[in-house]
Amino acid sequence: MKTSRRWQPVLLAGVLLSLAGPISADIIFTTIPADGNVSGPPGSLVGWGYSITNTDPSDWFLATDLNSDSFSNGTPTLLFDFPEVAPGAIVTEAFDPINSIGLFELQWDPSAPIGAVNSGNFVLSGELWDGDPFNGGTFIADALDTSAAYTATVIGSESTPEPGSFPLLASGLAIMIGWRMVRSVRRFHVARLRSPPG
Repeated sequence: MKTSRRWQPVLLAGVLLSLAGPISADIIFTTIPADGNVSGPPGSLVGWGYSITNTDPSDWFLATDLNSDSFSNGTPTLLFDFPEVAPGAIVTEAFDPINSIGLFELQWDPSAPIGAVNSGNFVLSGELWDGDPFNGGTFIADALDTSAAYTATVIGSESTPEPGSFPLLASGLAIMIGWRMVRSVRRFHVARLRSPPG
């Protein structure tokens, strides 16, 4: 009987500690593209979308915070809209640079060196609720943070090289001379046909 009483305080402490920490929800957080790799030339805008899957059968997930590792050679902007995700639901938002929709965007500096790389993790924090957080649900606990890796790389410009001005000028002159010669030959033949034989 004494042996079982010694374990009661330890068991009570374990239960209290497990309730004080975050509860593990079945939240799957990924970037779009799924491998987290984006690239663009200096001065361009690159970015990521996201997908959040709540595989929990009964609890809602509410995104509350998104952090990232640091960026260099560019200016990052948070686009994330902190969605609520119902049990068994998936929320997906592709990166849209025109409407500033997605997870994160990175505007490369025009002077960013080719081959420069930013890599790290996006870390998503959230809460678990027993119902819709904005319609009568009750807070249960903080969810465990989940992360998704990212990499952004500066690549060379993909522009098409423009021809030099001399070949363009020479081509234009050749066309004009050719056209003039065709007109002269045509006038000669027309004049010959109109003139009386003799």
